[in-house]
Amino acid sequence: MSVSDMFIALQGVLTADQDIREEIRKVVQALEQTAREILTLLQGVHQGAGFQDIPKKCQKAREHFGTVRTQLESLKTKFPADQYYRFHEHWRFVLQRLVFLAAFVVFLESETLVTREAVAEILGIEADREQGFHLDIEDYLSGVLTLASELARLAVNSVTAGDYSRPLRISTFINELDSGFRLLNLKNDSLRKRYDGLKYDVKKIEEVVYDLSIRGLNKEATGGVGGEK
Repeated sequence: MSVSDMFIALQGVLTADQDIREEIRKVVQALEQTAREILTLLQGVHQGAGFQDIPKKCQKAREHFGTVRTQLESLKTKFPADQYYRFHEHWRFVLQRLVFLAAFVVFLESETLVTREAVAEILGIEADREQGFHLDIEDYLSGVLTLASELARLAVNSVTAGDYSRPLRISTFINELDSGFRLLNLKNDSLRKRYDGLKYDVKKIEEVVYDLSIRGLNKEATGGVGGEK
């Protein structure tokens, strides 16, 4: 084979790779748009009247996740099944965002932490990497850390809306989350930096709870803890 033939063959490989990446990008753009729609919907809970509409907003969000599942099914077909991590960078950020959104919906519904397996089911993908297109553990953890920041914001807005028990429940949840992350030996630099931000979320929520205590509103709120949410 001549040098020219060698490079023509290499160009063929490069072109095929570029075609795959372009197809992936198209699907990822659609996923990003759906994620924005879900986020816009859920942001309504931060507004005063939004607390009364939480069940309805969660139901609508779950309907949008049907679109997400269809889009992820399409994404799976755009690259060889055994090359997940070769192209992972293309969808990593949108998948982390979708994990956060799924975790936020579950928290709003039940005030519990969604498992990685449950998120994978919501997204219509696998939890086990051996099964193909799956939810990477680090992507799951990154999404959960984004949830912590969102809940810190929700704690503040709950007080504004006159809901004094929700910040106490959020505080308990975030402290449990922080304890869980402390059990992990994080090697990923990006994830480690994200985790370092969790202490600021904990502090922000503690300030909200402290303010309720100073104003004597925590006594009123305590009557709602463990009761109707």
